[in-house]
Amino acid sequence: MGEGPVAGLIKDVLAGRHGPDPAEVHATSVFWLHHGTRLAGEDVTYRNHYLLARVGAAFGGCAFEAGAVDPAVCAEASGRSIAELLTAGPEPLRIAALDAYLGSVRPHRTDARARPVLLPAGPPEVRAVARDAAVAGLLPAAAGARVGLIGVVNPLVAAIRERGGEPLLCDLNLKQSRWGDPVTPRMGEVLDVADVVVATGMTLGNGSFDTILARCRERGVPLLVYAQTGSAVAREFLGDGVAGLSAEPFPYSQFSADETTLYLY
Repeated sequence: MGEGPVAGLIKDVLAGRHGPDPAEVHATSVFWLHHGTRLAGEDVTYRNHYLLARVGAAFGGCAFEAGAVDPAVCAEASGRSIAELLTAGPEPLRIAALDAYLGSVRPHRTDARARPVLLPAGPPEVRAVARDAAVAGLLPAAAGARVGLIGVVNPLVAAIRERGGEPLLCDLNLKQSRWGDPVTPRMGEVLDVADVVVATGMTLGNGSFDTILARCRERGVPLLVYAQTGSAVAREFLGDGVAGLSAEPFPYSQFSADETTLYLY
């Protein structure tokens, strides 16, 4: 990990500036999930891999690209201290451990800045619609605004248009949206021209979050983050480059048919 904002946050955590000494805090369990889903009416199958760590009552998570992490890391990492996990291993493990630590120190449910949104019990389509509607609530209603979406999900593309915005799409795994909108794999094409940027928390795991944050700060452009990955990590940058956050702690909406809560900042 380089010397960017996330590395600086890890350095501060290791120095004990965010809570208990991470050398004395341990990840009870580290595990991974491979999840595929295709919602009714969609023509895209989303294939997601997650690495998760548990610290006390908190879970931290990080999505990663296929092949980026060997599942054997879970057995090796379980039971180790957060300090160890923050200084060794693949970057998704560091993000998951950092997320778990920060989530244990200050759970989203106790953060006075957060507005809880209850996702209803039901089938995947019902829960996905409710989740994306909550995330879309962070978007400004600005006719003609160019809204960069880094990490494309079709309901958010639709929500951008419903608010009068022009979607500018970036994703490493998609060529176009459900409606044929072009999707570029090059972030610069979006970051250099967007009036507002919406980024997935997965950018924390692939190392692009620092670049996105720096460019939005430089241009004075609002950055909104919708995060399953690293929701407590992204929260640390609220008011310092991040203008809004949808934080969804584990178990994520797609892993439960019961009511779950996400938190809007």
